[in-house]
Amino acid sequence: MDLGCSAWFQLLWERSKVTDSNVAFCRGRIVRVPKGPLIRVVGTEVVIPCSVSDYDGPSEQNFDWEFSRATDFLRIVSTWDSTFTSEEYQKRVGRGDIKLRRSSNDAVELVIRNIQPTDQGIYKCSTPSTDATVQGNYDAEVQVKVISDGLSVSGSKARSSISLKLSEGDSFKLRCSAITTSPEHTHLHVTWQIKSGSSWRDILSLTHEGKFQPGPGYEERYRNGDIRLDTGANDTYRLSVSQASSMDGGVYRCLVSEWVRGADSLWQKIQEKSVEIASVEIQRTALDVLISTSNLSVTERDSLDLTCNITTDRSGIFQAEVTWYFSESPDDTLSDAQVLLSMDHDSVVSDSTLISLSHVDRNSYRLLVRDVDVEDSGYYFCQAAVWVPLHNGTWHKVVERTSAPVSVVVTALEPDYEVFLNASKTPKFSDDPTELECRITNVQDPEADIRYSVSWYYRRHLFSDDVVAEELLATMDADWTLLLGDRSRERTQNGEIIFSKKALDTFSLRIQWTSENDRGDYFCVVSAWSRHRNNSWIKSKDVTSASVPIFWATQDYTLTVEAVKLKPFFVAGHTFEMTCKVSSKNIKTPRYSVLITAEKPLTDQSNPNGTTRIISLNQDSVVRLEDWTDQTRVDGVVLEKVQENEFRYRMYQTQISDAGLYRCVVTAWSPGGGGMWREAVNGLSNPIQIDFQTSGPVFNVSVHSDNLTIYQGELADLLCIITTDGMTLEPDDMSFDVSWFAVRSFALDREPVMLASVDRRGIVTQSRRNGSSDLSLERISPLEFRLRIHGCEDHDFGNHYCVVTPWVRSATGVWQREPDIKAKPIFLSVKMDGKSSIAVSVVGFLTPYIFCSNYSLSHIPLKTLII
Repeated sequence: MDLGCSAWFQLLWERSKVTDSNVAFCRGRIVRVPKGPLIRVVGTEVVIPCSVSDYDGPSEQNFDWEFSRATDFLRIVSTWDSTFTSEEYQKRVGRGDIKLRRSSNDAVELVIRNIQPTDQGIYKCSTPSTDATVQGNYDAEVQVKVISDGLSVSGSKARSSISLKLSEGDSFKLRCSAITTSPEHTHLHVTWQIKSGSSWRDILSLTHEGKFQPGPGYEERYRNGDIRLDTGANDTYRLSVSQASSMDGGVYRCLVSEWVRGADSLWQKIQEKSVEIASVEIQRTALDVLISTSNLSVTERDSLDLTCNITTDRSGIFQAEVTWYFSESPDDTLSDAQVLLSMDHDSVVSDSTLISLSHVDRNSYRLLVRDVDVEDSGYYFCQAAVWVPLHNGTWHKVVERTSAPVSVVVTALEPDYEVFLNASKTPKFSDDPTELECRITNVQDPEADIRYSVSWYYRRHLFSDDVVAEELLATMDADWTLLLGDRSRERTQNGEIIFSKKALDTFSLRIQWTSENDRGDYFCVVSAWSRHRNNSWIKSKDVTSASVPIFWATQDYTLTVEAVKLKPFFVAGHTFEMTCKVSSKNIKTPRYSVLITAEKPLTDQSNPNGTTRIISLNQDSVVRLEDWTDQTRVDGVVLEKVQENEFRYRMYQTQISDAGLYRCVVTAWSPGGGGMWREAVNGLSNPIQIDFQTSGPVFNVSVHSDNLTIYQGELADLLCIITTDGMTLEPDDMSFDVSWFAVRSFALDREPVMLASVDRRGIVTQSRRNGSSDLSLERISPLEFRLRIHGCEDHDFGNHYCVVTPWVRSATGVWQREPDIKAKPIFLSVKMDGKSSIAVSVVGFLTPYIFCSNYSLSHIPLKTLII
């Protein structure tokens, strides 16, 4: 038999066998309600959901609900028709006892408050059709069965609620009774709850499936057996709590819910009742912890004696646990402090050699630290805890407190000694040796376990009262390891300065070749180091000597440098040449190092600082290129020594960019000790100017386009046009580097992006692009360069401009680079193609439809596919 789609749905729905496999070949509207019967308790609220799927038309669907006790259906309520309700239900609907609650566009809930036995029957949910063709089911029915209330929940027989006052660590038990006489096969779900604020929290439950379920935060206590739920005779449920804490204080209630297994084999809660059982108050155990001694001072190598006293209101059996802590700061937390010793509640003391902890009496615990040293200075505090025994033989900590810290200062035993510094050798002239001896004298306790080390300092000598900070030359630590300062490091490593210890009480500083820079005041600082009980050495005292001046009279060095331009006039492309003549006084057998510098005009962007170091020649006649970066003229600069006091600088094939002021920077060197050279004095020559007087052409650059508004996919043409003023040149005597840039904004407030460039040799370079558009750059005349953007996209918009670098060939055939010229930007707009926009809009209105398998698409007019 050939059935249509609607007939299939009707047949399958009547047989209640509609599944996903049945409709895989035939789709249509499906209305669903829960599988019945739904068993509910009289007087409770009933919620029956209804949903629809696989429908056509608007997303929000309407629903009608009807009720039948036998055969005829009475209209209850509708989402779209206010006159739908039958007279029998108008009052209950008007009072809100029966209402519809929409949960989504395709689902509603029928809510019946205070359901009665007369509400038992068949409920039908219907959906008005919005489909183009009738297919599927448009209503669904569910049976509701109303049973009597047989659940009874009660607390203690004596009274409804009791009050308990307990101490921390105590145990208590609470009972409630729950029974049901329901005609249906129901299960009870019992939950013990506590309210210590505004909301109830679950403690432990015995579910309707017979499983124990601890509430949040009670999982560990349940696993440890501190929280239990037991069943007893007469349908009682007993809650047992061990090791009560402050969080166990509050109001306790027994919450019982009744569950029944539905037709879909799932459990459904049909009602819930509760009764308050007890009010429990947990009294915190009082504990005071105090160190009997206030802040104190102890002399090094003496003993430190502290006592921790504890006071508690706890009665009965308990034990105390005491831990002593040490910290360098009173604000440190326990995690930051150091544990010294501890005694647990079994009176077991942790091990230590120099520290002991003893139990003086029931409430006092003594800490003794022997042979203290400076490192023991800090803050001491004790922490005490009270432990009580449990029924299973274990111990439980009920309270813990920490004392206020006590400040302890350990006064060091400082050694007594003096320091004397004298110069055993003083220089009369430069490069003479200098030797200083730092001696320890008048030691009061020579047998003491003391080490001495020395630090050497230098201070520049001033004739005025100005203050000059001293410089560290070298220092020794406790094991006499030498640490060098910045001033002496290189010379000490070269053997020019020697630090030594001549005897137990004498330290020496020797400068092999003393220079003018060594003139000044010298002093030493002798440090005393004491051995502590852990065999470490701690600095206990510093004594500073009087300063010793090292000075001799000298004549000041003088240095004069004169620069001379050998060719008074030249043009670009010629060789620039100048000499530097040096004369000096009061310098013994000097040698000179020369540096050539150039001060460029402020318009030169290659060096924003203004001064460029070009080439140098040191005192050993070694030549070095400094900041000369012109790779095309690596050999274009030469610096040579003509005589002992004369140097010549040449620059070949000069460019216009070489214009500026040129100087010679000369340093005079004199021979020092050990074959080394030392810097004597510096000199700067007069400037020599390179200034090109030209009457060449003046270049101008502009950007032009016939069409600045482009649609996507079209071609954009941009021209970079060069014009000249003044002197006329042949096309073969000028060449150009051209670069194109774009700024992707209207206000030129973003960084420019380089698009493409062509150099004067015709080599084109393009930047990497992300879109599908492409670029081409070509020279279409000697003074015109065209940039083309093929297949423009929206990201090709923005301000576009070109930068031109002219090159001009001089009369001697040398190419000269002119300054860069930037054109004024023009703005290119890229618009969306109107046809593409319309096509996108039309496609957006197409709506897919699903048809039954026995229909052919060829039978359906095309207009039914497009809305």
